[in-house]
Amino acid sequence: MATVNPYLMFDGNCKEAFEFYKNAFGKDFADINYFGDMPPQEGMPPLSDEQKNRVMHVRLEISKETILYGSDVLPGTHGFSHGNNFSISINADSRVETENLFNKLSEGGVVTMPLEDTFWGAYFGMWKDKFGIDWMVNYDDPTKVQSN
Repeated sequence: MATVNPYLMFDGNCKEAFEFYKNAFGKDFADINYFGDMPPQEGMPPLSDEQKNRVMHVRLEISKETILYGSDVLPGTHGFSHGNNFSISINADSRVETENLFNKLSEGGVVTMPLEDTFWGAYFGMWKDKFGIDWMVNYDDPTKVQSN
């Protein structure tokens, strides 16, 4: 069965916020990656040094059941504002479950990133549902996940 956790978005201060959360919960990051770590993307202009140092994804395991995720947005990201800077993140147990949840929950909404295999080894997609809530679903294929 899938797990559901909050995914917080920031405008350049994700690392600062997650250092604060890390200290408050007494935990260490399970994973932290920066935009500068990702391979060049076709059709995307090169990133500035400031953009490369923004957090692409951070994972803070608060308990066995609860994970706090975060990311910075890149400057100029449409739709970002304080107050709507979160998504509900689903971690699915299979590719089939991922597709099922994506198709059902995005019905009547707007897909912002179609389901696709990613460079980090996951099957991943994002959407805004018909009620205006941002969602993302992720399946970490054990045969493809890269280790840090």
